[in-house]
Amino acid sequence: MTETPIWHTDAQACTDAIISKVGNHIVLGLPLGLGKANSIANALYKRAEQDSRIQLQIFTALTLGRPDSKSELERRFVGPLFERMAGNYPELKYNQSIKADRLPSNITVHEFYFPAGRMLNVPVAQQSYTSTNYTHAVRDLLDSGVNVIAQLVAQRGSGQDARLSLSCNPDLTLDLIPEMRRRSLAGQPIALAAQVNEQLPFMLGPAEIGADQFDFILNSPDCQFDLFAVPKRPVSPADYAAALHTATLIEDGGTLQIGIGGFGDALTHALKLRQQDNKTFRTLIKSLEPSGLSEPLQQLDPFEDGLYGNSEMLVEGLLELKRCGILKRRVSDTPEFSASGHGPIIHAAFFLGSKALYEQLRTMPEEELADIAMTSVSYVNQLYGSEELKRTQRQKARFINNALMVTALGAVISDGLADGRVVSGVGGQYNFIAQAHELDGARSIIALDATRTTMGKTSSNIIWNYGHVTIPRHLRDIIVTEYGIADLRGKSDRDTILTMLNITDSRFQPELLAMAKRTGKIEKSYEIPDAYRANHPRKLKSALGATLKDGTLPLFPLGTDMTPTEVAIIPALQNLKAIAHSKPQLLVAAARGAMGKAPSHTELEYLKRLNLHQPQGLSERLLGWSVLWGLRANNPGARE
Repeated sequence: MTETPIWHTDAQACTDAIISKVGNHIVLGLPLGLGKANSIANALYKRAEQDSRIQLQIFTALTLGRPDSKSELERRFVGPLFERMAGNYPELKYNQSIKADRLPSNITVHEFYFPAGRMLNVPVAQQSYTSTNYTHAVRDLLDSGVNVIAQLVAQRGSGQDARLSLSCNPDLTLDLIPEMRRRSLAGQPIALAAQVNEQLPFMLGPAEIGADQFDFILNSPDCQFDLFAVPKRPVSPADYAAALHTATLIEDGGTLQIGIGGFGDALTHALKLRQQDNKTFRTLIKSLEPSGLSEPLQQLDPFEDGLYGNSEMLVEGLLELKRCGILKRRVSDTPEFSASGHGPIIHAAFFLGSKALYEQLRTMPEEELADIAMTSVSYVNQLYGSEELKRTQRQKARFINNALMVTALGAVISDGLADGRVVSGVGGQYNFIAQAHELDGARSIIALDATRTTMGKTSSNIIWNYGHVTIPRHLRDIIVTEYGIADLRGKSDRDTILTMLNITDSRFQPELLAMAKRTGKIEKSYEIPDAYRANHPRKLKSALGATLKDGTLPLFPLGTDMTPTEVAIIPALQNLKAIAHSKPQLLVAAARGAMGKAPSHTELEYLKRLNLHQPQGLSERLLGWSVLWGLRANNPGARE
């Protein structure tokens, strides 16, 4: 630690100080997601861009930035939404250069996790991707010779009384700081730099550290910026069906890990129904049967003892479960919380989410905030290190993650494609699945949609085999789709395949079954039971349709930062996306929109949101007519 950190009010001056301390060879570590000190990172990048004598290597993950639009209509919808969500968030210059393929030769960027699908077709990003488990990132950073850390922090007090919070990203930094200080004492020049952001929630417990942990602190009105917010995705019927199945696997008095996205929001809502409207919950579960679930696992009663959250990501769903009294199991004291007299309800390593999430954390009373222990990813994601304490805390654990595909033999594909391209990254998925096999009473649950539709073609996400695997088959456990639950633990290959067939979309069951028979994994005489031959989307519509319409299963169960107009436009965009692969179908849609009745006042408001209310030229007219068709496609009476 440094006795007196040097405070700066100018990013360039802070950059000068960093270079003066470590020299022209800079290995910069930036936290994943929200916690990057953008002003410092951009100043270092600009300096290296202008001076080729500076060798800059950047190691990070999950770089946030403007999403690329795949169509003109998507650009019109997402652009204004992004501007509103991100505010004056400064884009990271290295990310812009990577996407534009103009990264200078003296700058390299290595990431171990991408925003899903964003870098699939960016060669320089694919080439410099570093595959590593989240818990090994600190080791790999140290091995790379990291000598600069630039972290966004929250601040309380000033001068000698200043306290800082690592807030959204204690995940790696808590472990990096002592290791880098040891290297500094051994003579290696290092620089630990912090940038204060006034909007960042001040998280307590392990995330709170002294200002003297940093060498340089940048705090200036000129360097304040809005936190990058992620809009919630609408929840699909398939998400709700899979979430309802999964909610029956969560045992009272247990431990819960969930992630971000539509499925996580749906699971939160399903657990709330189980707690607050148990009759409806049981009715919905009954309507979705058969689930293929072995009876000893099924949990339908409300929670009495409640749950404890141990999740690498603090998602809004965990806060909602805490608010409604489901997440309430307080774990035994940890050394970090001994002074508070009680242990936390949630351990988490980082957060990233909506504006509402940040506002909740900023305004939460301190006694409630103390229930959330933001700590290192090494504590949350792995069992070793304080193992006895963790085993006591993580009773009846359910570690729930998502996947892209699963093989019929239970191998999981979550992060990449068969051709080697990386979709996202391993992150912490492997660690949680490994824990599930090591902890008594724990289970790993992998959720995925049974199918996907690309360019108008529907494919199964349950496949025979694949050229890339994230989690090997010997770690198979529980797989959930909208059609039910496959409990694979301890099953033979034959029984694994039979169980997976039961949760496969029925359009793809015959092909999988035929392959299993050809390879000798299933006897020639086997037939899929009749009860599992009705796995079609219409089954979900029949089971959930009324509750989707009456608001029991809302489109945005945790609310949304979108306006009512934007929410109303979503079905039209989904209708158009379904035919986007076909120009003839798009032209037919435009023709039908043009031949229908004149836009209503409400429809004009929707067109105005997309800047299509006063079309200029034929292309905008066609686009506007297509939107009208999309708006009316689910409402036959509006077409006349």
